[in-house]
Amino acid sequence: MTATPFRVRVTERTAEARDVVTLELRATADAPLPAFTPGAHLELALPNGLVRHYSLCNDSRERDRYVIGVGRAPASRGGSRYVHQSLSVGDSLTVTALRNNFPLAEGAPAYRFVAGGIGITPLLSMIRHCEAVGSPWSLLYCVRSRQRAAFHEELAQWPGRVRYHVDEESAGAPPDLAAALATPAGGEQLYCCGPDGLMRAVRECSAHWPAASVHFEWFSAPAEAGGGEAVADDRAFELVLRRQGRTLTVPAGRSILDTLEEHGLMVPFACREGLCRTCETAVCAGAVEHRDCVLSAAEREAGTSMMICVSRARGESLELDL
Repeated sequence: MTATPFRVRVTERTAEARDVVTLELRATADAPLPAFTPGAHLELALPNGLVRHYSLCNDSRERDRYVIGVGRAPASRGGSRYVHQSLSVGDSLTVTALRNNFPLAEGAPAYRFVAGGIGITPLLSMIRHCEAVGSPWSLLYCVRSRQRAAFHEELAQWPGRVRYHVDEESAGAPPDLAAALATPAGGEQLYCCGPDGLMRAVRECSAHWPAASVHFEWFSAPAEAGGGEAVADDRAFELVLRRQGRTLTVPAGRSILDTLEEHGLMVPFACREGLCRTCETAVCAGAVEHRDCVLSAAEREAGTSMMICVSRARGESLELDL
């Protein structure tokens, strides 16, 4: 969408639910914000030096503001903790990129959404779009407690379309995904965002859906790498850098990104988990062992790009457009 950095200011901060805050961000310049599409996320440079990605949850037709929801991670590495403890109204931030790795397939006859915890944020933007264009939709929202259900008051306006599964009210029983993911209508699209356990369960229970109609966005790397692709043992391989005219060795247990940095070659990156697409690099030659969570099956099959923070060569060598 855009990778040109621009500045925004925090203009509103709201305690949305337990351990969830929403931030309204407006441009510091007197100009409309870059447009976004449902499912998009911001790459934010926080004042503490960290770069983090947050999904946009407001109406994608709005050009005067962005709204993000940030859940406080129990094992925060400094991003969500900083947002919750230190970020205030009036603070300025740099949006280093605006991307959409989780786009809504527009024009489908219906949409089925499954959210877990803070995974509601990209889906809320999609729901707003469905409402704007009159597309049928339904949502299963899985939360640990009612107090942790972000945007509960807003979702209450659609009681016939939103169903909750609340862990503390279910005597330990998991959500009935078999019922929630019953046979789809022709062309219906399924979108899921949430913690690893929920995502894997939804993937298993939606196996009867057409593969092209099932979409996931991971906030953290899943337990098994590569989105289900078999992962071979790490082994050293030769890395050819076409534009540099150099050949490096990527050792076993080290990523391509690590190896480039060790040789003084700096390339864009953010998550180091194959989640954000920031480090996507064109492949000139060689077979790729994909370990990311963002490329589609068709993109993997094409083998023309890879996430160098996690993916590796399948063979003895790999040539990249670097």
